[in-house]
Amino acid sequence: MARPLLAVDGPSVLFRAFYALPQSIRGTDQRPVNALLGSVNIVLREVLEHDPRAVVLCFGEEAADYRVELYEPYHADRPELPDELGWQFEAAPDLCEALGWLVDSEPGLEADDLMHSYALAETKASGSSLILTGDRDMFQCAGARCAVLYLRTGGRGAEIVDAAEVERRYGIAPALVPDFVALRGDPSDGLPGARGIGDKTAADLIRRHHSLEAAIANAESERPRVAAALAEGADELLAFKEIVTLRTVAVDRPPTTPTDFAGGAAAARTLGVNRLAERLEKLAVPGR
Repeated sequence: MARPLLAVDGPSVLFRAFYALPQSIRGTDQRPVNALLGSVNIVLREVLEHDPRAVVLCFGEEAADYRVELYEPYHADRPELPDELGWQFEAAPDLCEALGWLVDSEPGLEADDLMHSYALAETKASGSSLILTGDRDMFQCAGARCAVLYLRTGGRGAEIVDAAEVERRYGIAPALVPDFVALRGDPSDGLPGARGIGDKTAADLIRRHHSLEAAIANAESERPRVAAALAEGADELLAFKEIVTLRTVAVDRPPTTPTDFAGGAAAARTLGVNRLAERLEKLAVPGR
């Protein structure tokens, strides 16, 4: 079986690692390196499990302008980037590139859009891809040649979510995930969804109507509370769907590049991330 491309949600793994590990883990100049240590270990776990042909770390805007224009509260409640994490965001690209991993960002788009774009480029080249993220919006990418490696809170390693798993969870095809999320809402993104409509009702509406637009158009066929939520919130709900739907940008398919454990170890030593350096040095020696 062909080796997949691994597309990684850079902000997601850095944030996850920063809040999971203590800031007492310090490197050069006594600055915290907990996010660098933890994020690289998160990616390494999947590299060793799935043997990707290449790894691309995707970054981007915290909140793309076009999404904020559609709905001003989008991402508005997210906390400011702590200084202790900010410098690690700046250091992460060089560390990842030393590991032989591609790092990319696109002005005006978010990391989600870029991961989606790389997965599409891989599919068009008859390859397969894995998307490593903690964001369930990315389930819309699941398909015959793409699966999501979903980072669960408190879990060890990522859970594979393919198209069949999306269908099992929600009873809808992955392509309808934006319709479902628009109705259900997404507190992490500041999207409230339709008033009084939760997971079960949202999934039922999309299963029966096959799109958000059709559910709104046929609102009068629903029970009064649901009909009112669809009719009164129609414009906002359509904006929410537009926000959740991923954008596509032209990207080059990354060349096949093995992880450079020795190069990564040297970079980690320079940063003072010694626990990571020790692990990478062991991985760089065959048979150890």
